[in-house]
Amino acid sequence: MDNSIPVKVKYLRNTLTSGNSLEYATPAAAGIDLRAFMEEDETIIAPGARHPFPTGICLEISVPGVAGFVYSRSGLGTKLGLVVSQGVGVIDPDYRGEIIVSLLNNSHQKRTVKKAQRIAQLIFQPYFHARIQTARELSSTLRGAGGFGHTGEI
Repeated sequence: MDNSIPVKVKYLRNTLTSGNSLEYATPAAAGIDLRAFMEEDETIIAPGARHPFPTGICLEISVPGVAGFVYSRSGLGTKLGLVVSQGVGVIDPDYRGEIIVSLLNNSHQKRTVKKAQRIAQLIFQPYFHARIQTARELSSTLRGAGGFGHTGEI
């Protein structure tokens, strides 16, 4: 079963010759690693600080109903505390600019990101447009409006 989609990639600032080829690490990998391609050789992120990193690529997702989603790399987040600052980044299919990944340093130590370092992963997923319908009331459910911790469980 082929579940691939065509995606055009434009490489900026000679990043392709600097090892910035978008490829899956293994045949069964869900995400493609994104790399930091800033001007300087390395950037230091203070504890609790965030920093935007250019990736040197632009995309054209040509399948309707599919967008790109930027997730943290599990090893970088778990071992170093560097995560995608907004949780998940969304790349709309009509966006043609450079992909920028904002990293947040959740650790208590300064962290260094080096040029061409793998900093996030890109996954292509389907999405749905909602047909918004204004309503005076919503249907009732067992949960109702119960919010965080309403069941008493953590």
